[in-house]
Parts: sequence; structure tokens; C-alpha cells
Amino acid sequence: MKYIILLGDGMSDQPEAEHGGKTPLMAAQKPNMDLLAKMGRSGVLKTIPDSLHPGSEVANLAVLGYDVEAVYEGRGVIEAASIGVELQEGDLAMRCNLVTLTGDIILNHSAGHISTEEADELIQFLNEHLVNDRIHFYTGVSYRHLLVIKGGNKNVACTPPHDVPGKKYHPLLPKSTENSGKATAQLLNELIGRSNELLENHPINLARKLVGKTPANSIWPWSPGYKPAMKSLKELFGIQRGAVISAVDLIQGIGVYAGLDVIKVEGATGLYTTNYEGKAEAAIKALEDHDFVYLHVEASDEAGHEGDYALKLRTIEYLDQRILKKLMEACSKMEEPVTIAMLPDHPTPWKLRTHTRDAVPFTIYRPGTEPDSVDRYDEAAAKLGSFGVLSGKEFMEALLMS
Repeated sequence: MKYIILLGDGMSDQPEAEHGGKTPLMAAQKPNMDLLAKMGRSGVLKTIPDSLHPGSEVANLAVLGYDVEAVYEGRGVIEAASIGVELQEGDLAMRCNLVTLTGDIILNHSAGHISTEEADELIQFLNEHLVNDRIHFYTGVSYRHLLVIKGGNKNVACTPPHDVPGKKYHPLLPKSTENSGKATAQLLNELIGRSNELLENHPINLARKLVGKTPANSIWPWSPGYKPAMKSLKELFGIQRGAVISAVDLIQGIGVYAGLDVIKVEGATGLYTTNYEGKAEAAIKALEDHDFVYLHVEASDEAGHEGDYALKLRTIEYLDQRILKKLMEACSKMEEPVTIAMLPDHPTPWKLRTHTRDAVPFTIYRPGTEPDSVDRYDEAAAKLGSFGVLSGKEFMEALLMS
């Protein structure tokens, strides 16, 4: 038996009266998702421990069966692995967004989804002006980058910028949670202020403003941590060879620590314009010589953060028609049977424009297994599934039947 997880990041939502009480997942035309649910068994999965924030790093680690409270060390360390930065003892790694500040407001978390090429020039500019023997910036993808502070202290409270679009940012600046974190918090605030001064009139940003784009005029560091101690999926579940496919460096980094091969797809952007067909083809090819594939699609999460109901609905339909349909057709013809699972990592309600910790709907189709009575895939239907409510490693155990 082989296994594939298709994860639509942030795909689930909350019902809103203005759309007839239907979430985007309920309203979307998604015949392949519904067919998968009809052939399989459904349930809901609690991916966010009560002690942690509802971040994608937490949720995806949980989906993969990790004890998140034991292994979690922040988002930055995971993304360091994805871009090949080897952390040393005492290195504090942080996700470092390029954001747009307007007056005293944090306008967005992504600098208008700045291109990686533009972002790289800005990150290198910051390295020229802000780096010393303790501080270094590393270019990631689009607005997602890495800050490493040698000897930094992780006892600092930082606000994820995607949680606070349109909010005043001064009350949200990093703060120490213990005396040991005071110097690091002060350093981070200085870096944010200096970056704003340096980037505001950088030629990249002047050009962006001329064509009506938002400038990447500040950094926003968050999710501090040290290199985690994580077992591979082979050690945890006996998966001999696995692969991860994602446009997002965070997910690629989780794959590195999990012992998965990272497969990159040309044209995969993390947005609704991503190369859906290319991702599907890469997953199908990966199943030829891998036992397990984790196929991650970011588009619905970004649409939720943008507060765009119609776009989120469209990303779900794209995932259904341009990825899942191809996967189901290809897997049905393979000599070795393939178990297909589908779920989000967490909800990203379009109305709230941020993540929530609600349990997410999932369905698992395992060839030869009797289906339950659920005949469609959405938040309400999954609650009626035979798996009930799962948490922790129970999803991976259900997938692998261990």
C-alpha cells in the first residue's frame, strides 16, 4: 500500500449568514472531493494543541503525527532547514516577513506578495547595512525570509503579522516574556525600526509604489526558536521513503526534518495562480518510487488571509478539478493500491482573515475498505463520519492502519 495526503492549507472556514450559512467548502463545486468522501471514511481532526497558537507549522506537524508540544521550536527553525541554513547551538532562528507599514498600521503580512527576485535584493540590502557577527538575514520565498541571531534568547513574545492586518503595530512589537529575553526583544525592535528607515525609499519600493503596489518597507520577525529534535517519519511510522511537494518553505522544512525528499515544482507559487497541474503530475510521478507523498497546496490559506470569499471558493474548486481529479484517476490505474487522504491543516476563515484552532474535516479513502455514510466533503458532513474526532498522531495511525 502507498499513501498520499492532499492538504489544502486553510481550506475550512466558518459559516456566515451573508452566504446562506455556507462556507466556501460547502458552496464550492467539488465533485471529486465529494466522491472521495463517498468512497472513504470521514471525521474531524484537532490539529492545534490548546497550549500553542494555530499556526501552519503547528498544524502540519500535527497532521504528520508529531507530538507538537514536544518538538515545536518555532517557525523560523523549520524554514531554515528548507533553505539549507544549518543552525548551530545557540542560534536563534526566526521567520522574517517583509511587510507593508502605513503610518502606524501594519497594512499586510506579505508586502503585496512581493516577488522573490525583488525580495532578495531587499534582503541583501539589509545584510549590507544591518548585519554583524551576530545577525544575518537569509532570503526565502516571496515575503517569507529568515533571521538568525547568534546567542539570541527565545523568551520573546512576537505577533504573527498575518494575524493582525489593519491593526496598529506599535502595541504588537516584540516583548520579552522573561528577563532573559529583554536584550533580544530590544534588538528585534531596533531591527524593525532600522529596516523601515532603510527600505522605505529603496529603489525597489519606489518602483513598486509607482505602479500601485504596496512597498516592502519593513521586516517583521516572529516565531523564535532553536534547532528542534525531531524523529523522521521512518522512525515514527516505518515509512521507508517519502516525499513532500509544496511551494512554501515552511512545509519543505518540515519535510527535511521528517526525512522526506523535497520535490519542487516549477511555477508553484503558493497563490491561486500556482501550477496545480504540475503539482499533481509531480505527486503521481513521486508515487512511482516513494511509499508516501505529502502534497501541500497553499492557495486557500492566502485567499482566507486576503478576506476574499469568492477567491477562496475558486481555489477549492481548482484543487478539486486540477489536482484531486488527476490524482484519483492516476491512482486507480496503479498496480499497487494507494490510500488517499484529504484535509486542511487549520481553518483560515475569510471573515476573520486569520487562523483558528477549530478541528478540520478529513476523509481517507483506502481501497478495499467499507465506506461510511458520508457522501460529501465539508465541515458539517465530516462531523458525521465514522472516525469521529481525532487528535495527535491518531490521524496518521488511521491513515496507515497501524
